[in-house]
Amino acid sequence: MVRKVQLKNLICTGCAERIEKALTRLSYINSANFSFVNQTMLLETTEDYEETQALEDIQNIVDGIETGIEVLPYGERHRIEPRKFIKSYRFVIVGALIYAIGAIFGHLEILRPRLNLLYWIGYGFVAHKVIHNTYLSIRRGEIFNENTLMFVATLAAMFIEKPYEAALVIFFYSIGEHLQHRAVDQSKNEISSLMDLHVDYANIKEGDDVVIRDPMNVKAGDILIVKQGEKIPVDGTIVKGRTSLNTSALTGESKLQSAGEGERVLSGKINLGEVIEIKAEKEYSDSTIARIIDLVENATNTKTRTENFITRFARYYTPTVTGLALLLALVPSLLNPAMTEDYIFRAAIFLVISCPCALVLSIPLSYFAGIGASAKEGILFKGSNFLDSLHLVDTIGIDKTGTLTHGTFEVAGYTNYRTLELAASLERYSNHPIAQSVVEAYEGTFVDFERIEELPGLGIKGIHADKEVLVGGSELLRRHGIEAGPRSDAAANHIFVAEDGRYLGRLLIKDRIRESSKDVIRNLKRRARITMLTGDNETTASEVALEVGGIDYAHSLMPEDKIEVFEQLAAKGKTLYIGDGINDAPLIRRADIGIAMGEGSELALDVADVIIMESDLTRLRTAFEISGRTRRIVFQNIALSLGVKFTFLALASVGATTMLMAIFADVGITLIAVLNALRLIYGRGRKNHEEAVI
Repeated sequence: MVRKVQLKNLICTGCAERIEKALTRLSYINSANFSFVNQTMLLETTEDYEETQALEDIQNIVDGIETGIEVLPYGERHRIEPRKFIKSYRFVIVGALIYAIGAIFGHLEILRPRLNLLYWIGYGFVAHKVIHNTYLSIRRGEIFNENTLMFVATLAAMFIEKPYEAALVIFFYSIGEHLQHRAVDQSKNEISSLMDLHVDYANIKEGDDVVIRDPMNVKAGDILIVKQGEKIPVDGTIVKGRTSLNTSALTGESKLQSAGEGERVLSGKINLGEVIEIKAEKEYSDSTIARIIDLVENATNTKTRTENFITRFARYYTPTVTGLALLLALVPSLLNPAMTEDYIFRAAIFLVISCPCALVLSIPLSYFAGIGASAKEGILFKGSNFLDSLHLVDTIGIDKTGTLTHGTFEVAGYTNYRTLELAASLERYSNHPIAQSVVEAYEGTFVDFERIEELPGLGIKGIHADKEVLVGGSELLRRHGIEAGPRSDAAANHIFVAEDGRYLGRLLIKDRIRESSKDVIRNLKRRARITMLTGDNETTASEVALEVGGIDYAHSLMPEDKIEVFEQLAAKGKTLYIGDGINDAPLIRRADIGIAMGEGSELALDVADVIIMESDLTRLRTAFEISGRTRRIVFQNIALSLGVKFTFLALASVGATTMLMAIFADVGITLIAVLNALRLIYGRGRKNHEEAVI
């Protein structure tokens, strides 16, 4: 079973890895994975997990590794409080005041002999947290981490009588750490405001009274009152009233949706009209809004190859630079003992520069920001790895009905009234869009059927008045030995009807191509090979393929045929499949990246890697653009961090840097990288027309 807990204020990358490892030693935790950007620990637990005891155990483990971390239940994850610098770093401030006293009154005869002791006392206060964390690390047998680097560097500066340099390192490191906390909290707040999804309360009707409850307390079957300006708290059906709904929070589109009695509405939409009453279909935890929030907040728990590389890199990088710093201090000192203090100081600067925080913090934050920006556009990535790898796609398979076309069919003609009557009466038992269009076209009284059987890819059959009725494609009739009539319109869908073994007539069904399909396909053709997979006949398929931009197509496919054709496409590169129906689910699951349209079937949405909330293919182009921007920022941060660090490390080895320059190479570059990552959020208002590189 998967559980989640909040580890507030944890941004120490090495500490997080050590906490993950320590948690797996608990008997009821099999694995642990921490996400920096939403400060959530994802736990795979056994049935013995008990939250109250677990939170206490986790807090004890965390306190033994890092100070100032608060362990909270996952339900309290939105309790964000500003981190106060004075309260968090009061020891640093006291130490700085002691140093100031030494600087101001150091010229007095009475204080001068005790000046060195005063600075050591000040150092003890300034470096209190670093010293404590270093002690905890050594007690656990873990030597190579950022706290040890900082402690050794500053301690060396103190021993060679450079107390101000030692204090500046800790002081600026503390400021940088505080700003990093603020940046992470700000990114979480920004993404929350971007999506504006959280529902604070629900109005539940109890008899003649209306009671305000937490949305988590809503049960299926409850009657909810939604007033003007309020969000719909859970998915449900309108039982009273008619209104207009703002869908922008879910789809990214600022447009209104009209809804009335009997219509299903999704949580998160905002009521802009009259008061409506809704019958809840689901509890809050199963509603659309909760699923979206969970997807966005936990998408970064699935790490990309880049993140995994950076984690492995940091694991070997820290002990390596520690060894190099030791050599930098010892070897030249043996050759030139008179310069020993200078070489020790160079090594201290070398250690301060070497901390890998800029990489380990900014890379996952970049992906989190990209996922948040995508969510604002109505695009939900179920993992940052899918956002990262979207640019690699070179083969795209795409469904026709409901994806390239509207999927809202209409009956363009039929042979006779009996044909329409039997077809509509039997098709009402099917959820297929074409079946629904037939039912809508019929205004008479339905006849009754028994022993109804839906045949995927073929049609539907049932028994009426002891006679077998078949409704479907020509293949269905052929398999029953019945000759279907000739097609009158090669580009239309044909539904054939047979009764008691005899051909009765046909219906003509037509669909309309989405206007957005043409522009999107034209754009995507420059990036990948596109093939439309459809069960329609060759004439219909070729007409649609030509109209949307001259893409490849495979026609007359049964569900199993689609899988076989897609397997052949998959052998040629990294694949993407886009669909919306139940029969698309196997292909969505099979593709390297599967995309489901938000108005599609529940099964398609469950197996998809990416969900486009609005059934609009222009969102697909937006997804590629955000993926491209995210990767560019990730590699900018990698190049910036490694480039600056290696440059300053080289300069430090020859004594060409100062301690302040070292602080910039550590804390300064981390902040720059974090701010660069946040451009994905703050730049959301500008339309980006750059071509995403695939």
